[in-house]
Amino acid sequence: MPYPLFERVFLTQDIPAKKLKRGDVATIVDYHPLKHGEDGYSLEIFNALGETIAVITVAQSFIQPLLASQVLAVRSLDYSSLALAS
Repeated sequence: MPYPLFERVFLTQDIPAKKLKRGDVATIVDYHPLKHGEDGYSLEIFNALGETIAVITVAQSFIQPLLASQVLAVRSLDYSSLALAS
């Protein structure tokens, strides 16, 4: 498993169905190994206050590790059409 559980990573692609954008930070909460094909990860995404806004499962190619040379940023998220995780 290249990424340990609870490591923070960022998305390498947009996920329009969840209104997530490339560069959004997520926490790995589960690993899904496959014998054939690309392994996957379940990710939890939080808002700036630490509240869960989504839990998704993506292929490993959708994430990258955070680097010391990167800076976190804030963007607004339209909650009106988004089903939030409880």
